[in-house]
Amino acid sequence: MATTFPPGPSDWTFGVSLARGLKYRLIETYENLHRDYGDRVYCRIGPIRLYFFFHPDDVREVLVTHSKTIIRDPRPLRVFAQWNGNSMLIAEGEQWVRQRRLVQPAFQSRRFAGYAEKMDVGINALKQTLAADIARTGHADVDIDQTMTALTLDIICQTLFSTDMKSHTEEIRRAVATLSEIAFVEMQAPFIWPLWLPTQWNRRKKKAMRVMDEVVWEMVRQRRRENVDKGDLLSMLLAAVDDEGDGGSLTDEQVRNESMTLMLGGHDTTAAGLDWLWLLLAKHPDICERCRSELQTVCGNKAPTFTDLPALTYLNAVVREALRIYPPAIGVFLRKATEDVTIAGYEVPKGSLISLSSLVTHRDERWFPDPHRFDPDRFLPPRVDSIPHGAWFPFGTGPRVCIGQSFAMTEMMLIAGNLLRSFRVSLVPGQPEPVPVVTAALRPRDSLWLRFEPV
Repeated sequence: MATTFPPGPSDWTFGVSLARGLKYRLIETYENLHRDYGDRVYCRIGPIRLYFFFHPDDVREVLVTHSKTIIRDPRPLRVFAQWNGNSMLIAEGEQWVRQRRLVQPAFQSRRFAGYAEKMDVGINALKQTLAADIARTGHADVDIDQTMTALTLDIICQTLFSTDMKSHTEEIRRAVATLSEIAFVEMQAPFIWPLWLPTQWNRRKKKAMRVMDEVVWEMVRQRRRENVDKGDLLSMLLAAVDDEGDGGSLTDEQVRNESMTLMLGGHDTTAAGLDWLWLLLAKHPDICERCRSELQTVCGNKAPTFTDLPALTYLNAVVREALRIYPPAIGVFLRKATEDVTIAGYEVPKGSLISLSSLVTHRDERWFPDPHRFDPDRFLPPRVDSIPHGAWFPFGTGPRVCIGQSFAMTEMMLIAGNLLRSFRVSLVPGQPEPVPVVTAALRPRDSLWLRFEPV
C-alpha cells in the first residue's frame, strides 16, 4: 500500500531556502538532500509538490515504467522552445513519436561509418595544430573547453551540414554559451520576460538566436535548392518519410527545428563531457598508457577508425567512467505527473514535479564503490554486471533516451583514441582544481589548461 510522503526538509520560508539552494548551489543541494534524507525526498516550494528520487529502481520507474504519464515539465521546455521550436526535444505524446520516427533513420548504425569519416577531418586538423605548437615550443598548452567546443562544433557542422564552419566557430561558440547561460537562469526564474521587451537580457538572447538561425536556415534553404543527398544528417532529415504513420515528411520549419536541436545538443554536452574526460586522463597517466596499449593491439600503427571501436573495450570503459563521474547533463528534464502514480511505494499526486540527478546516483558508493575514484574497470566484465539498471544514465533511459547517444560515444572514443596515440596529456603547472558549474551542461567554472606533448 502506498504511503503519503517521503522524508524531506521543511522550513518557515515555505521552500524559498531550498529554491535558492537549487538555483545557486545546485550540486551541493542535491548531494545534501540525498545525504540527509535518503533515496526518496519530498518537499514543497510554495504550492509546488516536489519529489526527488535517487535510487536506480526509482529512476527506471520514472523514466521507463511511467514514461507515458510522467512527462517533462513544460516550463524548461518553453525555455528551449524559444530557439529550438517544436523539435523532437520539445514535443510530447504522438507528435513526439512521429518526429522520433522521422529523425531516427539519421542515427541508424549503417550511417555511422560515414559520420566517423567526417569526424576524422576535424580530429586530424586539431592534431596538426597541436603538432605545430609542439614543434615550436616542445609542448602545446590549450584551454581544453575552448578546444573541445571548437572541435565538436566543427564535427557537428560536418556531419549535419557537410560544411566547414571554422570561420564562424567563435561567433557560434559565443552564441551557444549565451543560450546555455540564459536557459539555466530562465528555467529557475518565476517567469520568462517576453522577447519583445527591450531588456539587456533579451537583447543578448535575440542576438544569439539570430546568429544560430542565420546559420541553420541558410543551410536548409541551400540544400533544398541543390536537392543533393550528401549522406549527412541534414540530407536524412530532408528525405525523411513517415512510412509507419501518415506517410508525410518534415516541413522546412521542422527540418530547421530538428537541425537546431542537433547542432546545439550535438556539440555542447559532448564538449563538456570531453573537458572532464581529458582532465581525468591528465591526472591518470597509467590509464592513458593502458589505452595506448589497447590501441596498438587493435589498430597497429594506424589511427583508430569506426570499425575498430567495438574492439576498444577499455577505451569505451574509460569514456563511460568519465561520464559517470561528470555527467554533462547532470539530470534529465524535471518531470511532471499527469495523473496520480506510485513511485517506490509513495503516492505522487497529479501535478507533482519529479526530479532525478544522474550525478548523485552515479556517485552513490552502493552502486560504485569508492565513487570519486576514476576506475574504468567498473565497466568491464565481471564488475559491469553488478551495476544495477538505472544506476548509470548520462543519456537518460527509457523511450526518451538521447537519440544521439551512439553518436556521442563514437565521437568521444574517436577523439580520445586519436589524440592519445600521438600525445601525452597533463595539467599545466599551477592549474588549480576545476570547480564544476551547471549551465545547460556541467562545465569547469574557469579555464582548464592542459598540456599536450608528443608520445
